[in-house]
Amino acid sequence: MVVKGALAGHVRIVYCCAMSTRLAIRNGRVQSLDRALEILELLASNGQEMGATELARRLEVHKSTTSRLLATLEQHGLVERNAGSEKYRLGYALVRLAGAVVAELDVARVARPLLQELAERTHETVNLAILQGDQVVNIDQIAASHLVVNVNWVGKQTPLHSTSNGKALLAFLPEAERRRVLSGSLKRFTPRTIVDRATLEKQLRRVVEDGYAFTLEELEIGLNAVAAPVRGHDGRVVAAVSVAGPSYRVTPQRLSELGEMTRETGDAISRRLGYRERGGNG
Repeated sequence: MVVKGALAGHVRIVYCCAMSTRLAIRNGRVQSLDRALEILELLASNGQEMGATELARRLEVHKSTTSRLLATLEQHGLVERNAGSEKYRLGYALVRLAGAVVAELDVARVARPLLQELAERTHETVNLAILQGDQVVNIDQIAASHLVVNVNWVGKQTPLHSTSNGKALLAFLPEAERRRVLSGSLKRFTPRTIVDRATLEKQLRRVVEDGYAFTLEELEIGLNAVAAPVRGHDGRVVAAVSVAGPSYRVTPQRLSELGEMTRETGDAISRRLGYRERGGNG
């Protein structure tokens, strides 16, 4: 099996991150690590399987040295040996390692261009939020160019149960964690705040089905919003993107349209974070 371009990309991520270690030890020269990294880079850049002899020639070392390095890399799943050709290719353990790197990316930096596009498409304020303890914290905010934003939500913590971002995050929490969060009393902020757990749970199930959440004046009178989840490389929901505006603009009639646009943006950010849907199940 020829190494696919995507997997070669993964090894380059891991390789670049390892380079800092490689440079740090160059004075002490951990030669075996240095050569093992070169093997991974050769397999990635070559784009096809390579034998131990060819790798040894490229590394300018004895074949036995290369074979020992390949055996160690194979033991850790970083390379795989084709039993038929006796040649080596990149191993899929690199996907896991690369995913860990991707997970550490600055979500706000990755998402910002897409948040800006969403703000221009919807003509409303867009926020990106993450879970912090049992609260939501907004980490970025974009307003459409024609809007003058009076409230900056960046850095502010808001409740999970009365915000669209919070509901989007709540809906995809593991069941035990969601029950724990909702086990206490739910504070009422407006007459429309949902404080009945059974009602809220029913709405959260709908969030999973629809792919987006909404609130209608549940945190503040006159403020409506929709939000969709953002997934990391491993499929876990790591953030939520929302569109919010005054109730006379973000009307119940617009919720479906805004929800779909917000969901599309959440999906696009997820893809930039390395998430890929499996099959047709999502």
